[in-house]
Amino acid sequence: MAHLYLLSIFLSLLLSISPSLSSNSEGNALHALRSRLSDPTNALQSWDPALVNPCTWFHVVCDSNNHVTRLDLGNSNISGTLGPELGQLKHLKYLELYRNDIGGKIPKELGNLKNLVSMDMYGNRFEGEIPKSFAKLKSLIFLRLNNNKLSGSIPRELTTLKELKVFDVSNNDLCGTIPVDGPFASFPMESFVNNRLNGPELKGLVPYDFGC
Repeated sequence: MAHLYLLSIFLSLLLSISPSLSSNSEGNALHALRSRLSDPTNALQSWDPALVNPCTWFHVVCDSNNHVTRLDLGNSNISGTLGPELGQLKHLKYLELYRNDIGGKIPKELGNLKNLVSMDMYGNRFEGEIPKSFAKLKSLIFLRLNNNKLSGSIPRELTTLKELKVFDVSNNDLCGTIPVDGPFASFPMESFVNNRLNGPELKGLVPYDFGC
């Protein structure tokens, strides 16, 4: 009986610390993000790496299992770049980075965020191409990348995102043609204005990226 009692205690302890262990890896990812950012107004002051659980940090929301599900840093006056560590936030549903001064390329590792519902990164200085890895975000409903400095063409792989309802890449430096398959059949032209795009593709023809 004593052995069974000790075993039950051990299992209880293991269950109690497992969420913290998971959150610790997510906390490490968020702290790595913080190290890449300039934060003149101390929006990230509470992001203390000494704390095991990042769920106590401002701008971070977690679920009942202490997994990070939301990152709210919109309009926070931060600058810098993003890194691949963000792809470790496997339970993230909302990535809100809009209206800041974040630049550099968008990490392809964001395509690992399989539970992502909304990605709002408009109003920054992101450059380079839209990652093709975003095609793995099958739960994505909102994707707003407008008002950046993105270039290249719109990845055709994004036409497989059946849940995508809002897509905005206006005010960038994108080129080529606009896809018409999948969810792109319903996006308004306002989602694409102020680029170097050449209008919608013709059904049944191989897309050609003019000027890319």
